[in-house]
Amino acid sequence: MNDHAVKIESVPPAIRIDRLGVQFGAQSLYRDLSLSVERKEFLCIVGPSGCGKSTLLRLIGGLIERDSGEISVDGQAPATAWQSLSYVFQSPRLAPWRSAVENVMLAAELRFEHPDRTALRKKALELLALVGLSHDAEKFPSMLSGGERQRVAIARALIVEPDIILMDEPFSALDINTRGRLRNEIISIWSNTGKTIVFVTHDVEEAVSLADRIIVLTGKPSRVCETIAVPQTRPRDVRSNSELARIRQQLEDLMRTLETHAS
Repeated sequence: MNDHAVKIESVPPAIRIDRLGVQFGAQSLYRDLSLSVERKEFLCIVGPSGCGKSTLLRLIGGLIERDSGEISVDGQAPATAWQSLSYVFQSPRLAPWRSAVENVMLAAELRFEHPDRTALRKKALELLALVGLSHDAEKFPSMLSGGERQRVAIARALIVEPDIILMDEPFSALDINTRGRLRNEIISIWSNTGKTIVFVTHDVEEAVSLADRIIVLTGKPSRVCETIAVPQTRPRDVRSNSELARIRQQLEDLMRTLETHAS
C-alpha cells in the first residue's frame, strides 16, 4: 500500500436484519427477511395488510424476540441499543393530565435518571417550536387537534436525542391536508437533525413523497420482494413529477398483486 494512501473504513448501517424468522404459533411471519437501513436514511416500509410491518419495528426496538436470524442496531443487539431509538405511533398516546410541554418532557423523565427539569423544559419548548407549537406549550391534549397532538408526539420522540426514529403509520388517522403538512414537517426535521428514520406506511403516495428508499414486503411469510430508490429532491409533488408518478404506479401495481396473493 502507498504510504500516503488513506484507509477508508466502511460505516456499518444503522440497522441490519439478516435472515430474520419469527413464528407465531403454527404460522411463520417472516421467511429469511433481510434488509439494512443506512445512517441518516429515510426508509419507508410498505406491504400488504398483516405482513408484519409494525411487528418489524417492535423487533428492531427489542420489544419482542426473533426466533432466528440476526438484528443489529448501531452494531448492537436491540435489547442493548434501545437508548438509540425512539418511537412515533399511529396514536399520539399523550397523557391527558399533562400539558403539551410536560408530555414532551415525560419521555426524558422516564428514560433518564434525575434529569435537570429546568434544562429539560427549555429543550421541550425548543422542540415544540421546531414542530410549530411554540404558542401551544401549555395546552392539554384535549385542547389540541389530531395533527397538533401528533406534533407533540414527534417532539417527545426527539427529546431523548435518538439516533433512530421508528414511525408506525403516524399520519394515517389524520385528514389529507394535515397529513400533507406533517409530511413536509417531518422531512424538514429529518433534514435538520440528521436522524435515521424507519417509517411504516400503507400509503404508497406517502412513501414516494418521503423516502430515500422504499422496501416492499410480501404477504406472510414475509420477505423483501422489491427495493426502490427515490433519488429526487424534496419537497416532492408526486402527481406532477413524471418519474415520481411512474414509481407510484409501479408500487400500486405491485401492492395490488401482493394484496391479491395475500387474500
